[in-house]
This record gives sequence, structure tokens and C-alpha cells, in this order.
Amino acid sequence: MAWFGRHRTTIPSAEEALPGRASAMPVPERHFLNGNPLHPPFPDRCATAVFAMGCFWGAERIFWQTPGVFTTAVGYAGGSTPNPDYDEVCSGMTGHTEVVLVVFDPGEVSYDALLRIFWENHDPTQGMRQGNDVGTQYRSAIFTSDDGQFEAALASRDAYQHQLGAAGYGEITTEIRPAPPFYYAEHYHQQYLAKNPMGYCGISGTGVSCPANSSGSVNADRQVR
Repeated sequence: MAWFGRHRTTIPSAEEALPGRASAMPVPERHFLNGNPLHPPFPDRCATAVFAMGCFWGAERIFWQTPGVFTTAVGYAGGSTPNPDYDEVCSGMTGHTEVVLVVFDPGEVSYDALLRIFWENHDPTQGMRQGNDVGTQYRSAIFTSDDGQFEAALASRDAYQHQLGAAGYGEITTEIRPAPPFYYAEHYHQQYLAKNPMGYCGISGTGVSCPANSSGSVNADRQVR
């Protein structure tokens, strides 16, 4: 996916960013694989999480394959441009990164478990890139839904930093903050690798394990809403 981009590695200010548009990107009503809704409202039992870990095609597949995940969708978040399209994001002039919206049942999979999947399936020390994919749209990020998620994300980062440092890796560059607006990506990006099994993935971890229960909570299966 990197060939579309201009390899911009600095985030534009709100004044510099592209203007975007008022209308949201049209996407299918339901997940290509499991038939669950892509848009809210979601079941009351579910919580949401938003992760950026490089190319969103491969990242989404990892999460839709996780038991306890109700639905997934790919999109853009973290920048200034409202309702951007893919070319605009790849230009580096929106400030957005490629993200996956994960809707999950905390009774079946904990937020801690999702954090572990996040950390172990990309290199969070690479700044504005993942492997050969270079640009602000490939930066690592966790956008949290509430205070519990925010605290868990910070604690898991610190625990994983210890493991990465021992393995010779540098500082984690992952952006962690309360969730900004999530803008759905174009319909053809949704569940892309289910529709195109031989398509580009780009997801690759460091091989360093994230400590179990890395958020420091007493119960790794605690519910986060």
C-alpha cells in the first residue's frame, strides 16, 4: 500500500490539513464475513476499541479472527480532515493514521487480550512507518474509549517496553489518547483480505512476547466498557 503515499513523516497542523467533506463515506451495512453490523448501534454487551498498527488490511484480519470480537471495520483517525478518502490520507495531508475499529464482547475477550494482540503483531518502535510502509498513515496508535482503557493501554505499553528493551529494541512510539472521531474507509477496504485472500498484508511483529495481563489488572478477563 505504501506506493500510493508521498512518505510524509510529519503530521500537518489543522490549518495545513486538507478540508475534507461533510458527508461520511458510504460502507456496507454488514461485515462481509460474519454479517454483523459495521455501524452502531451495537449490542449493549459490546465495547469498542480502536487500534493503528500499519496497513489496516492485515490488522483488521487479525482482529476479526479473534474469538469474542463482534465486528470490525477499517477507517481513519487521529488527524484533522473530516471524512477523508484514501488518497487524501496517503498524501500525508490529513494527519490520520489507518485504524481498525474493534467491537468486542468483554465477557468473551478482555481488552487486555486485545492489547496483547496489538503489541505482538507490529513493531511499535518504528515511528511513522511499519516496515516498507512509510508515512504518517502507518504510525502506531491506541485510541481509547474510556479511562479504564486509557490506563490499561499505558500500563501495557510500559510492560511491553521492558520486554522490547531487553530484546534490543528502542522506545515505543505508539500514540495513546482518548479516541478522536473515527471515519470509515471506502467500501472496498472493508474486510479487504476476506475478499482478496492473496492481497497485501504487511503485518509483522517483533517476535517479542507481551507479558500476560500486561495492563497490571488483577483479573485479565475483566470487563472494560
